[in-house]
This record gives sequence, structure tokens and C-alpha cells, in this order.
Amino acid sequence: MNYLPPPHQRDFGDNWVHGPNGERVWGMFGAAGVLVWNRTTDSVLLQLRAEWSHHGGTWGIPGGALKFGEDATAGAMREAHEEAGVPESLLIPIDTYVIDLGFWAYTTVIVETREHFEPAFNDLESTDLQWIARDDVDSFELHPRFGQSWSLLNDMLENHRAQ
Repeated sequence: MNYLPPPHQRDFGDNWVHGPNGERVWGMFGAAGVLVWNRTTDSVLLQLRAEWSHHGGTWGIPGGALKFGEDATAGAMREAHEEAGVPESLLIPIDTYVIDLGFWAYTTVIVETREHFEPAFNDLESTDLQWIARDDVDSFELHPRFGQSWSLLNDMLENHRAQ
């Protein structure tokens, strides 16, 4: 099995950052992703990460490294479209959640879709894209950081659903 990424034009931001404790994270300028929620089905769009990627073989949200000077929301939307064909025109922003490590930050942009759409494989970073019922998300092998934040993100969705 090939665990190497496919060759492609890389942006300067597509690089590792090493924290003071030796932790390695992706994205010179931080990273961001989109948690897409379908209120009608009470499900979220998850991505199975390609084996060659960081924490490959785990489920998370479409996202990736920010470009120099790029706003986290814009970067998250760009990455979600690149990786999963997420149509920005159907999305209603709900909230954001930031994991700030001091030397690096990851922003989750939480959105609701106006209508159901089928995700599309636009690159090789995903091996599967699925709408998963919120109640079932914990049963998947989640990307470690997404897994750590899922309970809080799920609570944020629940609070929005109650409005």
C-alpha cells in the first residue's frame, strides 16, 4: 500500500510546524476545517483521511493548512471545497471553535447546510466521505484532535438546534 502523498503543487503554508514540546502539526500559518451539519438528518459530513496523511485512516472534517494571510474561515471553506466538494453557497455559518496551542492554531468553522448535497472527491486526501448521524460519530475512529473536541462541537450543534 502506498503511504506517500501524490505529487502536487504545494503552497508555502503546506509544511510542518514543530512546537516547543516537539509536537508536530500541519500548516505554517495554522489550519482550519469545516464541520458541516445537516439539520434535517441531524448528521455531519466526515472525511476518512488517506493513509499517507497525518493521522491517516481516521475520520475528521475536511480542512487543512492555511495560506499566508488567509482568514481561517476562508481557508476552511477553500479546503472543504477542495477535499469534499462542499458548496459554500449552501452553507449558513453558525460558530467557530479555535484550538490555540500558542505557536499554532486550528479553527473549526461550524456551518449548517441549507439543503442536502452529495460530497465529491476532488483530491486524493480522502478515501471516504459520509454523512454520519451525530449520535454515531463517537463510534468511528476519529482524528485525535477532532475526537478531543467532538463533545464540545456536538454541544455547540445541540445548542444551535434548540434555537
